[in-house]
Amino acid sequence: MKVTLLAHTPEPEKICAAAARSCYSGDGASDLLDAKDPEKFLAGVVKMGHESVIEHAVFTFSVEGVSRSLTHQLVRHRIASFSQQSQRYVSIDEPGYVVPPTIAADPEKEKLFREAMDKAWSTYNALSDAGIPAEDARYVLPNACFTNITITMNARELRHFFSLRCCNRAQWEIREMADKMLELCKEACPAIFADAGASCVRGPCPEGKKSCGHPRR
Repeated sequence: MKVTLLAHTPEPEKICAAAARSCYSGDGASDLLDAKDPEKFLAGVVKMGHESVIEHAVFTFSVEGVSRSLTHQLVRHRIASFSQQSQRYVSIDEPGYVVPPTIAADPEKEKLFREAMDKAWSTYNALSDAGIPAEDARYVLPNACFTNITITMNARELRHFFSLRCCNRAQWEIREMADKMLELCKEACPAIFADAGASCVRGPCPEGKKSCGHPRR
């Protein structure tokens, strides 16, 4: 899995802090851009839960070499934009897939898994060679199949995404991706993301009886 932060709103702390200050000022955000300590001010606003102002900061990621199982979960997050590699227009001639750690840990089960993958691709290629369009041949490809996806979210939605997907109870692959995205966000904009992560980073676990009992602090 490769996760890259392609771009984000320039000087996100200044933009969001100016937007927040403008709510309590007679001046517009353009006059408040150079106010002192935007990082400190914005961190305080976020800590109070006034997160609408951080929607003005947008982050775009490239995620490569993940499974279609992951992206099926990812697109449930509706306040986001996604551009995914097409299996209609990109031929998947060579086997490329994610092996879950529970399967990789057992040689016999991994052998069984890889045999199934090889069979899927053998069938895919046979159908393609017989003239079946890629958009139809792809029906035999598994959820484990590699894919690439571009993701854009605003900072508020990212914090919500991290609260769900950095949790120990999240599925392992999307949790790994979310952890990598969070690390990049913290480097790019610590004022917004310093306390981002699973819900237990900021307070009690909301999972109730389903809690893992191991806070990710």
